[in-house]
Formats: sequence, structure tokens, C-alpha cells
Amino acid sequence: MTPTLVFDIETIPDVAGIRRVYALPATLGDADVLDWALQQRRAAAGNDFLPLHLQRVVAIACALREAQTFRVWSLGESADPEPELIRRFFDGIDRYAPQLVSWNGGGFDLPVLHHRSLIHGVTAPRYWDWGDDDRDYRFNNYLSRFHTRHLDLMDVLASFQSRACAGLDAMARLCGFPGKLGFDGSEVHAAHQAGRIDDIRRYCETDVLNTHLLYLRFQQMRGILSAGQYATEVSLVREKIAVSNEPHWREFLAAWDAAAT
Repeated sequence: MTPTLVFDIETIPDVAGIRRVYALPATLGDADVLDWALQQRRAAAGNDFLPLHLQRVVAIACALREAQTFRVWSLGESADPEPELIRRFFDGIDRYAPQLVSWNGGGFDLPVLHHRSLIHGVTAPRYWDWGDDDRDYRFNNYLSRFHTRHLDLMDVLASFQSRACAGLDAMARLCGFPGKLGFDGSEVHAAHQAGRIDDIRRYCETDVLNTHLLYLRFQQMRGILSAGQYATEVSLVREKIAVSNEPHWREFLAAWDAAAT
């Protein structure tokens, strides 16, 4: 069984990076630097979303299915710096060579990780293999959009048409899963400023689990999982989080049960 690794990242604006790129004076406070960058972005693009290379990773959550085990967790510790989180992610790919699954990972998560890895000098030989080391990767690697070693579920379901893309929250709820809990991505920066890094990590984990459940439904739709196998996989997920005392998993199960009624 090829391990399946579902992942999601959370980011905040890289204020130090903005200072460096635009040579802003040291006398300018962080809040003023960010306000200046957002004003520039609004003028150029009409929105507040900064370019991907100016997004700093503060959390990476994963759901790993291998052999008879399943687990969901956030990489590293809440106090770990960005390079350590990214290193752990790519070390996992080097170790497991998994089927990688995401929701909009091709459009956001992976490009962010590419840029930030380059900035911090994080190595990831397995991930960046186009077939030079392993011939199988020449025909199916993590980097080519239409290859399946990384499956961006949002992109695939939309037939690679941006106008057909659906959000994770909406699709999870439509399929009877809890959807997003607590807050959404637009609130991550404010939560981080308030010192709520553990809440961000928990939120990221619930996004990962919603994505994993949608991937199971996708595998059933493809005929890879029979109805019985799908039910077994879903039961495994429920059993895993049911034994946890973490409040976000209790909330997740309650929302899941409510969606089923």
C-alpha cells in the first residue's frame, strides 16, 4: 500500500521579507510595514492577498494513511521556526514517497513551500525528482500539474478550470462532512498576532481531515474503493479522533454527527 499524505499549510505575511525586498527603513514599525504592503497590493491587484513568496508558513498539518494506521497531526512544535516546519514536511516525503493530496495545493501550498524552501535552503531530493534519479518519476512526479503523484483534489474536480473550482468548506459540507471550524484562513494573521498558534494548528488539522474525507469519497467515485472499503476507511477516521481529548476533535465529531441528521 502506497502511503497517502494529505497536507495543508497556514501562512501569515512575511513582514521581515517585505522590509528586505523593498528596502524599507528600520524606523518603520511592523504594523506600518504591513499596512504599506497591503496598500501597494490593493493598488496593484485589488485585494489584500500578498504574493506567495511573501507568505510565511506558521503551521503545516498532515494526515497519513499507511498499512493499518491513520493519524492526523501538526508538524513540529508550536514554537518551531518556519525552516524546521518545512524541513519536516519534505523529510516526510523523502521517507515515505507518499501519494500527496491537497486542496488547492498546486495553486497555493506547494508554490509557497517552494519559495520558502529556496529562501531557507531546505533540501527535498525526492520531491524535486523529475526522473533523473528514479525513472518512474519521469512519467509521474510531484511537480507536473497533470501527474497524479501529487493530487490537487480541487483542481482535478474542476477539470483544471479555475472558473469551476469549489472551496473546501462548501464541498465538505455538501458531502456531509463538518467543513471548516473555528475560523477561516483570513483570520490566521490576527490569531497569530494574538498568540493563538495552537488554535491555528488545530484549525489546519481540521482542514486536513476534511480534505482526507473528500479524498476517500473521490476514491470511491473512481472505483478504487468499494462501498464497503469506503465505509471502513471512514470508520477508521472516526475511531482515531474519537479517542482524542482535544477540543477541536470533539467539535469536529459533533459537527459531523449534526451534518448526518
